[in-house]
Amino acid sequence: MFKKRFPFNYISYFLLIVSSLIILLWGKNVIAFNTTSQTNSHSSIEHHHVAQGDFDQIEIKANLLKNNIYMLEGEGGNIGLSVGNDGILMIDSQFAPLSAKIKSSIEGISNQPIRYLFNTHYHFDHTGGNENFANQGALIIGHENMRKQMKVPHSYTVIGADIPVSPDIALPKITVNETINFYFNGNEIRGFHAPFAHTDGDIVLHFVDQNIIHTGDLFFNGMYPFIDTEVGGSVDGMIAGIDKILPLCDDQTILIPGHGKVGNKQELIAFQEMLKIVNQRVKDSIEQNMTLDELIDKKILADLDDTWGKGVLNEKQFLTITYQGIKK
Repeated sequence: MFKKRFPFNYISYFLLIVSSLIILLWGKNVIAFNTTSQTNSHSSIEHHHVAQGDFDQIEIKANLLKNNIYMLEGEGGNIGLSVGNDGILMIDSQFAPLSAKIKSSIEGISNQPIRYLFNTHYHFDHTGGNENFANQGALIIGHENMRKQMKVPHSYTVIGADIPVSPDIALPKITVNETINFYFNGNEIRGFHAPFAHTDGDIVLHFVDQNIIHTGDLFFNGMYPFIDTEVGGSVDGMIAGIDKILPLCDDQTILIPGHGKVGNKQELIAFQEMLKIVNQRVKDSIEQNMTLDELIDKKILADLDDTWGKGVLNEKQFLTITYQGIKK
């Protein structure tokens, strides 16, 4: 009896082990594929090209700018915070895999709840954590066009990214068209729209009493910017948007850029001057009937690359964006 049952049990156990290994390995591949496909969209715009597993390596650094205003750096758009007895106003949310780290960093500053999450625009590296923070009670605010853009998929050919529709909970529940004012934690905060600049729904937030401005992606400090020409953004629009920010600045103004280190008025002026130079060179090339490929081959930004070409985009990508924005 034993001898008859043993081969059957041995085979059964063997098949069970093999089946389990196959399922386990298949499952790992599915998980790896899904997380990689999500992250490829994110990493294309990021200088460090974060892979899904590498989010574990990202540190969230909290910088006290003045009194109760902070900037958080991690991966994605820089986060602004107003902290006080009214609670926490958070500006932008970076990527979803970083939400726990961001929340932990904020808890190291204050035990107050995040009451409001204001998005400067709709891009995934600024809104990726929206769903997580909304689930924890944050009320999301943004431009009306931001809500519209988050409800449709987007494809950014120049950076090789495809972004799906955002879930309803990640969308702003309060929308702005032109201006909005907050009186929160003793801060007077004025928000205003910069039309067709980086996107079609950019909002700049000015902490009037603190002389601090969160520019969103109207300012990439020290690097060529990504500009969403598919929704009407352009270099001309970026220049015009910065023209709305500069009159609010003096030599003591602190600027929270969308990307890059904490900035100041002179750095914003330098960034705008770079935009003007590139814009004029591309316009001149278009007037000479040069194609985009010819313009790229000519390397018309060679003298600017050492200063501006080591961040989010390279020369070819930024020339492509500038060219497309003008041709539209």
